[in-house]
Amino acid sequence: MRGVPSQNLPPALTAPRTRALALCALPVLALFAVAAFVPLPFTLESPGDTADTLGAYNGSNPVIRVSGTPQRETTGQLRVVTVEATNPGQRNTLWDSLAAWADPKRAVVPTEEVYPESDSGKADEATQQQMTQSQDSATLAALNYLHLSPDQVKVEIDLGRIGGPSGGQMLALGIVDKIAGNGRGGDLTGGRNVAGTGTVDADGRVGQVGGIPLKTQAARAAGATVFLLPRSECTQGKVNTPDGLQLVPVDTLSDSIAALDALNSGGAVPHC
Repeated sequence: MRGVPSQNLPPALTAPRTRALALCALPVLALFAVAAFVPLPFTLESPGDTADTLGAYNGSNPVIRVSGTPQRETTGQLRVVTVEATNPGQRNTLWDSLAAWADPKRAVVPTEEVYPESDSGKADEATQQQMTQSQDSATLAALNYLHLSPDQVKVEIDLGRIGGPSGGQMLALGIVDKIAGNGRGGDLTGGRNVAGTGTVDADGRVGQVGGIPLKTQAARAAGATVFLLPRSECTQGKVNTPDGLQLVPVDTLSDSIAALDALNSGGAVPHC
């Protein structure tokens, strides 16, 4: 007989309103299921490589070579830190993005902010061009600080596959340390493992770069105990700061050198 099976079901399941809600929920669930696997225009970031500007990158060539003036033997480390990002051609799903968003060691960023060039080849080219400009600015900033002429002193920099502009400050510090140290026969680092980030221009001004919470994690994982960062990014620096890492905000290359000198002499050190 028609309708007999429904007589055995609870009234709530046979009510017209319940059936209507169930029918409406089906397309919503289906839409959500599809959206979960549709690629989204986001790039996922995580802590990346670090490189000691006073040493060799990946055990090969020295990061910094100086000619035209004596080069010192140094102790300690001055580390460039990076952020690892998914490729520009990779589209991450909603599930990928939600998982990264919930992970304090990862970040979700609009792809166009990370890669203005959508083509992976052009993106790599742009990143390497930024690094070349960063190296040139770091060299000029260091030589200007030391009152040396770029016509007499030549600096070669090799950071392998590391690209982008954010290593400028640490490269400039590495050049200063290799040529002059602290000016009194000692090292800028005082034997410490120091990491940092920030662009630098020829006049020594340090600029913001982004990705600070991930870079502090990369720095601490590499053994750094001090992290130099642009003063304007102190707020970001205090997000998930690893234990044992001292944040030191700076505005200029001179600020960075003065802060390192204060660390070594027991003086007042800027803090976030």
